[in-house]
Amino acid sequence: MDALSTVLDATRLRSVVYSKFPLAAPWGLDIVQDGNSQFWRLVSGSCTVGSPDGRVIELAEGDLVFVPHGSAHWIGDKSTSLRMPSPEFVKARRAGTPVFNTGGDITVLIAGHFEFDYQPLHPFLKDLPSIIHIRQYVTENQLLLKQVTQLMLEELNNERPGSSIMLKCLSEIMFINIIRAYLEQVVPDSGFLSALNDPRISKALKLMQDIPQNNWTLESLASEIGMSRSVFFNQFKKLVHETPLTYLTNWRIRQAQKLLIMDNRNISQIAVNVGYQSEAAFNRIFKSKTGQTPAAYRRSKFFQ
Repeated sequence: MDALSTVLDATRLRSVVYSKFPLAAPWGLDIVQDGNSQFWRLVSGSCTVGSPDGRVIELAEGDLVFVPHGSAHWIGDKSTSLRMPSPEFVKARRAGTPVFNTGGDITVLIAGHFEFDYQPLHPFLKDLPSIIHIRQYVTENQLLLKQVTQLMLEELNNERPGSSIMLKCLSEIMFINIIRAYLEQVVPDSGFLSALNDPRISKALKLMQDIPQNNWTLESLASEIGMSRSVFFNQFKKLVHETPLTYLTNWRIRQAQKLLIMDNRNISQIAVNVGYQSEAAFNRIFKSKTGQTPAAYRRSKFFQ
């Protein structure tokens, strides 16, 4: 499995498609800060987004905006339209109360969010910008986004057996293509995505991710990828924004979180599986990273 796929599997990417929204102008929403990564896809009509960094983005039909960190932002037919707080909008929709149906020009959006389990947050997610604007279909990955959107619309318009699962899978495909399309538009010079483009740093990441139980040291990793210890350390930290051994520790804890939920082996066996021969050391590091002991973490997830 490639390094990014391994990361997405380990962070348990999950997605939720809210609905297809037909909104009559004038309309606007103030989106509150949320722990999930949100997306909006303009199917038809007009749409303006107020970015978390203060920019105003005019969307064309087919454009998509992705807010990786769930930052507060706004969306409306125009920047001057009155805006309703998103919790009120959700409450009204659930109650069946009509909103934004005044007879003006109709805008159709598909909206949803992506969820990522486990703390500490992976550098891949931390390094994404506050908002990503993917313009309408030019490249191959953007054409794939168009096809995914069309399939989503079919499922939303014609609910059939298995539609919820179809929408979940389609939105996860959408996420991968958002990242691919972003990389076509922007070539980051630092951050996790740039690390994936560095052959030797990418190899080090793959070694740690594929074999976390190995007794990795700075020296052994540098030797495996053919770099000096100091050059490896500096290059890794520059690109990933974590030291190699910090990344390794965080990766081991993420893997442990996954195993504690999905594997019935005892904690000492899981500790060994992720690279800790001492259960006491594993417990101490796990709690420092998650705020819970491994046993408490397992119980909390079991009773959810």
